[in-house]
Amino acid sequence: MNILVTGVGGPAGSTLSRQLHERGHRVIGADMAPTTNPLLDVFHQVPAASHQHYLTRLQAIVLEYSVELIIPTVSEELPVLSAATSKELLETAGARLLISSEESVLLSDDKYYTMLTLRGDNVPVPDFARINASSEALAQLYPEERIIIKPRVSRGGRGVRLATSADLGAGRAQAGTKDMVQRFAPGREFAPMIFRNPDTGDFEACVVVEKTELREGLVGNAVSVRRCESDDPIAAHVAWVARNAVQSLGLVGPVDMDVRLGGDGQPLVLEVNARFGANSESAPELLDAVLRFAEVACTAQAGSA
Repeated sequence: MNILVTGVGGPAGSTLSRQLHERGHRVIGADMAPTTNPLLDVFHQVPAASHQHYLTRLQAIVLEYSVELIIPTVSEELPVLSAATSKELLETAGARLLISSEESVLLSDDKYYTMLTLRGDNVPVPDFARINASSEALAQLYPEERIIIKPRVSRGGRGVRLATSADLGAGRAQAGTKDMVQRFAPGREFAPMIFRNPDTGDFEACVVVEKTELREGLVGNAVSVRRCESDDPIAAHVAWVARNAVQSLGLVGPVDMDVRLGGDGQPLVLEVNARFGANSESAPELLDAVLRFAEVACTAQAGSA
């Protein structure tokens, strides 16, 4: 197939392009920044997702290379691409866009709304609060405990800080109205990856990896991971929580998330990304499920033409 991968220079896009190349697909890469990835068949530099010509640029690439499947890997693109008008523009050009609904993408994009939705559906999450009160009031919610301060909208661990409630109350830790706080979960951290069929809603792949080293020690992106065995009871519990989170948010396609064990050993969902993540090479069945779906969709489209 001819497959367009956006954000191809980033961690998620580069590992995905390598897997697609190894499977013999033609990979057309797009990114804001130039890249010299030798595994790409074609590369195009595109404007930011917020640019007025972003969508028409993608449409032109789809038409020029007869793209059959578009896999976005950049969080900032998802709200733009998930809009009905964007989907219609790209799919009219002949490509299937692998993305969740606009409502689901927006819920996942804002970490505070993600937490609200999951908690409302009894999916376990850490205690959390929006930064809409004084630092002293927030500190009283988590007395003498470690907390995570993070931007409500961000990606790749950017802006995530570990602090204490005392730091927040005394002003030693800065937090603004675009941030939120979560109670720090002290246990092991996992990255479950899921593919949910957009047409049937079936879960066709669910793989759990454990983050064995984090870039900032206790927080940050994974430096290394190990794949968990399916019969590992903790991993099975993490997978169950992850599937419930995907259902709660109404997500389909590839989903990547961060789950950490609380002090009582309960898996807690920290955040959810409605796209492929950087660890997908540890879960090849995720991409296999995507390609099976795409082949069926392309066959059906050809049959109706």
